[in-house]
Amino acid sequence: MPRKSAPPLHHPDGDAAPRQARRRRAPDRSAALLQYRDRADIYDLELAPFEWLRRRAIQRLELAPGDVVLDAGCGTGLSLALLRRVVGATGRIIGIEQSPEMIAKARQRVARKGWSNVTLLGAPVETAQIPCMLDAALFHFTHDILRRPEALANVIRHLEPEAHVVACGLKWAAPWAVPWAVPANLFVWAAAMHSVTSFEGLYQPWDGLAARTGPMDVESLALGSVYIASTRHVARD
Repeated sequence: MPRKSAPPLHHPDGDAAPRQARRRRAPDRSAALLQYRDRADIYDLELAPFEWLRRRAIQRLELAPGDVVLDAGCGTGLSLALLRRVVGATGRIIGIEQSPEMIAKARQRVARKGWSNVTLLGAPVETAQIPCMLDAALFHFTHDILRRPEALANVIRHLEPEAHVVACGLKWAAPWAVPWAVPANLFVWAAAMHSVTSFEGLYQPWDGLAARTGPMDVESLALGSVYIASTRHVARD
Protein backbone atom coordinates (compact mmCIF):
# COMPACT_ATOMS: atom_id res chain seq x y z
CA MET A 1 0.00 0.00 0.00
CA PRO A 2 1.26 3.52 -0.66
CA ARG A 3 2.52 5.76 2.08
CA LYS A 4 0.21 8.36 3.47
CA SER A 5 0.44 11.30 5.78
CA ALA A 6 -0.60 10.61 9.36
CA PRO A 7 -4.24 11.47 10.02
CA PRO A 8 -5.19 14.09 12.60
CA LEU A 9 -4.06 13.09 16.05
CA HIS A 10 -6.73 11.37 18.08
CA HIS A 11 -7.35 8.15 19.93
CA PRO A 12 -10.11 6.26 18.12
CA ASP A 13 -10.06 3.34 20.53
CA GLY A 14 -13.61 3.96 21.80
CA ASP A 15 -16.48 1.78 20.64
CA ALA A 16 -14.67 0.53 17.53
CA ALA A 17 -11.88 -1.09 19.54
CA PRO A 18 -12.08 -4.70 20.67
CA ARG A 19 -13.22 -5.23 24.24
CA GLN A 20 -9.74 -6.39 25.22
CA ALA A 21 -8.31 -3.05 24.18
CA ARG A 22 -10.62 -1.14 26.49
CA ARG A 23 -9.57 -3.33 29.41
CA ARG A 24 -5.89 -2.48 29.06
CA ARG A 25 -5.38 1.25 29.15
CA ALA A 26 -1.77 1.87 30.17
CA PRO A 27 1.53 -0.03 29.84
CA ASP A 28 2.35 -2.21 32.84
CA ARG A 29 6.09 -2.51 33.52
CA SER A 30 5.80 -5.49 35.88
CA ALA A 31 3.75 -7.41 33.33
CA ALA A 32 6.21 -6.50 30.57
CA LEU A 33 9.17 -7.77 32.59
CA LEU A 34 7.41 -11.10 33.12
CA GLN A 35 6.38 -11.22 29.47
CA TYR A 36 9.89 -10.77 28.14
CA ARG A 37 11.51 -12.95 30.77
CA ASP A 38 9.41 -15.78 29.38
CA ARG A 39 10.09 -14.85 25.73
CA ALA A 40 13.83 -14.13 25.89
CA ASP A 41 14.96 -17.59 24.77
CA ILE A 42 12.64 -17.71 21.75
CA TYR A 43 12.40 -14.01 20.92
CA ASP A 44 14.74 -14.11 17.92
CA LEU A 45 12.73 -16.94 16.35
CA GLU A 46 9.45 -15.15 17.02
CA LEU A 47 10.65 -11.98 15.31
CA ALA A 48 12.20 -13.76 12.31
CA PRO A 49 9.07 -13.33 10.13
CA PHE A 50 9.29 -9.55 10.65
CA GLU A 51 12.93 -9.09 9.63
CA TRP A 52 11.80 -7.56 6.35
CA LEU A 53 10.03 -4.85 8.35
CA ARG A 54 13.12 -4.22 10.50
CA ARG A 55 15.28 -3.75 7.40
CA ARG A 56 12.74 -1.44 5.82
CA ALA A 57 12.47 0.64 9.00
CA ILE A 58 16.25 0.98 9.31
CA GLN A 59 16.45 2.12 5.70
CA ARG A 60 13.97 4.87 6.58
CA LEU A 61 16.40 6.15 9.24
CA GLU A 62 18.68 7.31 6.37
CA LEU A 63 21.78 6.79 8.49
CA ALA A 64 25.26 7.74 7.39
CA PRO A 65 28.74 6.66 8.54
CA GLY A 66 29.60 8.31 11.84
CA ASP A 67 25.99 8.83 12.96
CA VAL A 68 24.81 8.21 16.51
CA VAL A 69 21.61 6.16 16.64
CA LEU A 70 19.39 5.02 19.50
CA ASP A 71 17.62 1.66 19.49
CA ALA A 72 14.84 2.17 22.05
CA GLY A 73 13.72 -1.16 23.45
CA CYS A 74 16.54 -3.02 21.73
CA GLY A 75 15.55 -6.46 23.03
CA THR A 76 18.16 -9.10 22.26
CA GLY A 77 19.97 -6.75 19.89
CA LEU A 78 18.56 -7.94 16.58
CA SER A 79 18.87 -4.46 15.04
CA LEU A 80 22.44 -3.83 16.14
CA ALA A 81 24.24 -5.49 13.23
CA LEU A 82 22.07 -3.72 10.66
CA LEU A 83 22.57 -0.35 12.36
CA ARG A 84 26.32 -0.85 12.69
CA ARG A 85 26.59 -1.83 9.04
CA VAL A 86 25.39 1.68 8.15
CA VAL A 87 26.99 3.89 10.82
CA GLY A 88 30.27 1.98 10.64
CA ALA A 89 33.03 1.78 13.19
CA THR A 90 33.10 5.58 13.47
CA GLY A 91 29.43 5.77 14.43
CA ARG A 92 27.80 4.89 17.72
CA ILE A 93 24.79 2.79 18.67
CA ILE A 94 23.00 3.09 22.00
CA GLY A 95 20.54 0.36 22.93
CA ILE A 96 18.08 0.62 25.80
CA GLU A 97 16.28 -2.41 27.22
CA GLN A 98 14.57 -2.82 30.58
CA SER A 99 14.32 -6.64 30.55
CA PRO A 100 17.40 -8.18 32.26
CA GLU A 101 16.98 -11.42 30.31
CA MET A 102 16.73 -9.65 26.96
CA ILE A 103 19.61 -7.24 27.45
CA ALA A 104 21.81 -10.08 28.68
CA LYS A 105 21.41 -11.68 25.26
CA ALA A 106 22.14 -8.34 23.57
CA ARG A 107 25.33 -8.01 25.63
CA GLN A 108 26.37 -11.52 24.63
CA ARG A 109 25.83 -10.56 20.99
CA VAL A 110 27.94 -7.41 21.33
CA ALA A 111 30.74 -9.25 23.17
CA ARG A 112 30.74 -12.05 20.61
CA LYS A 113 31.08 -9.55 17.74
CA GLY A 114 33.55 -7.30 19.56
CA TRP A 115 31.58 -4.12 18.84
CA SER A 116 33.29 -1.39 20.84
CA ASN A 117 30.95 1.35 19.57
CA VAL A 118 27.76 -0.18 20.97
CA THR A 119 26.55 0.99 24.39
CA LEU A 120 23.77 -0.96 26.10
CA LEU A 121 21.72 0.55 28.92
CA GLY A 122 19.68 -1.73 31.16
CA ALA A 123 16.82 0.55 32.20
CA PRO A 124 13.34 1.73 31.25
CA VAL A 125 13.58 4.23 28.40
CA GLU A 126 12.10 7.03 30.51
CA THR A 127 14.86 6.80 33.15
CA ALA A 128 17.79 5.70 30.98
CA GLN A 129 20.80 8.00 31.13
CA ILE A 130 21.32 8.61 27.42
CA PRO A 131 24.96 9.74 27.24
CA CYS A 132 24.94 11.93 24.13
CA MET A 133 22.88 13.65 21.47
CA LEU A 134 21.38 11.50 18.74
CA ASP A 135 21.25 11.70 14.96
CA ALA A 136 18.48 9.11 14.78
CA ALA A 137 16.15 7.02 16.94
CA LEU A 138 14.49 3.68 16.19
CA PHE A 139 11.39 2.30 17.93
CA HIS A 140 11.01 -1.24 16.57
CA PHE A 141 8.03 -3.21 17.94
CA THR A 142 7.99 -1.11 21.11
CA HIS A 143 4.30 -0.27 21.52
CA ASP A 144 4.46 0.10 25.31
CA ILE A 145 7.36 2.56 25.02
CA LEU A 146 5.51 4.61 22.42
CA ARG A 147 2.55 4.93 24.82
CA ARG A 148 4.73 6.28 27.67
CA PRO A 149 5.04 10.10 27.41
CA GLU A 150 8.02 10.16 29.78
CA ALA A 151 9.91 7.68 27.60
CA LEU A 152 9.27 9.72 24.47
CA ALA A 153 10.30 12.92 26.24
CA ASN A 154 13.62 11.40 27.34
CA VAL A 155 14.48 10.33 23.80
CA ILE A 156 13.32 13.52 22.14
CA ARG A 157 15.33 15.85 24.35
CA HIS A 158 18.44 14.02 23.15
CA LEU A 159 17.63 14.41 19.43
CA GLU A 160 19.71 16.68 17.27
CA PRO A 161 17.75 19.10 15.06
CA GLU A 162 16.58 17.26 11.93
CA ALA A 163 17.28 13.86 13.51
CA HIS A 164 15.50 10.98 11.81
CA VAL A 165 12.92 9.13 13.90
CA VAL A 166 11.31 5.85 12.83
CA ALA A 167 8.75 3.70 14.63
CA CYS A 168 7.28 0.43 13.40
CA GLY A 169 5.19 -2.39 14.77
CA LEU A 170 1.69 -3.79 15.08
CA LYS A 171 -1.48 -1.77 14.53
CA TRP A 172 -5.17 -2.45 14.18
CA ALA A 173 -6.23 -2.63 10.56
CA ALA A 174 -8.82 -0.01 9.67
CA PRO A 175 -12.27 -1.48 10.41
CA TRP A 176 -13.53 -0.38 7.02
CA ALA A 177 -10.76 -2.25 5.17
CA VAL A 178 -12.99 -5.25 4.40
CA PRO A 179 -12.66 -8.11 3.65
CA TRP A 180 -9.21 -8.45 5.17
CA ALA A 181 -9.70 -6.38 8.34
CA VAL A 182 -11.04 -9.29 10.38
CA PRO A 183 -8.20 -11.77 9.70
CA ALA A 184 -5.63 -8.97 9.94
CA ASN A 185 -6.96 -7.87 13.31
CA LEU A 186 -7.13 -11.45 14.58
CA PHE A 187 -3.43 -11.70 13.78
CA VAL A 188 -2.72 -8.38 15.52
CA TRP A 189 -4.72 -9.45 18.58
CA ALA A 190 -2.90 -12.79 18.86
CA ALA A 191 0.53 -11.19 18.45
CA ALA A 192 -0.21 -8.28 20.78
CA MET A 193 -1.57 -10.48 23.56
CA HIS A 194 1.92 -11.75 24.34
CA SER A 195 4.04 -8.81 23.21
CA VAL A 196 2.41 -5.66 24.66
CA THR A 197 0.75 -4.88 27.98
CA SER A 198 -1.55 -2.11 26.68
CA PHE A 199 -3.82 -2.08 23.64
CA GLU A 200 -4.34 1.66 24.08
CA GLY A 201 -3.53 3.59 20.92
CA LEU A 202 -3.15 0.51 18.76
CA TYR A 203 -4.94 2.19 15.85
CA GLN A 204 -2.27 4.94 15.69
CA PRO A 205 0.68 3.85 17.86
CA TRP A 206 2.81 6.67 16.48
CA ASP A 207 0.51 9.57 17.42
CA GLY A 208 2.25 10.46 20.71
CA LEU A 209 5.56 10.55 18.89
CA ALA A 210 4.12 12.68 16.09
CA ALA A 211 2.78 15.16 18.64
CA ARG A 212 6.35 15.74 19.82
CA THR A 213 8.39 15.49 16.62
CA GLY A 214 6.09 16.80 13.91
CA PRO A 215 3.94 15.11 11.22
CA MET A 216 4.97 11.57 10.32
CA ASP A 217 4.99 9.73 7.01
CA VAL A 218 3.03 6.54 7.76
CA GLU A 219 3.22 3.40 5.63
CA SER A 220 0.64 0.68 6.30
CA LEU A 221 1.70 -2.85 5.32
CA ALA A 222 0.64 -6.50 5.55
CA LEU A 223 -3.10 -5.79 5.10
CA GLY A 224 -2.87 -2.89 7.54
CA SER A 225 -1.59 -5.02 10.44
CA VAL A 226 1.84 -3.36 10.67
CA TYR A 227 3.17 0.13 10.02
CA ILE A 228 6.32 2.19 9.59
CA ALA A 229 6.12 5.84 10.65
CA SER A 230 9.01 8.21 10.03
CA THR A 231 9.88 11.88 10.36
CA ARG A 232 12.67 14.36 10.84
CA HIS A 233 12.54 15.86 14.31
CA VAL A 234 11.76 19.56 14.31
CA ALA A 235 13.21 21.19 17.42
CA ARG A 236 10.64 23.39 19.18
CA ASP A 237 11.21 26.39 21.43
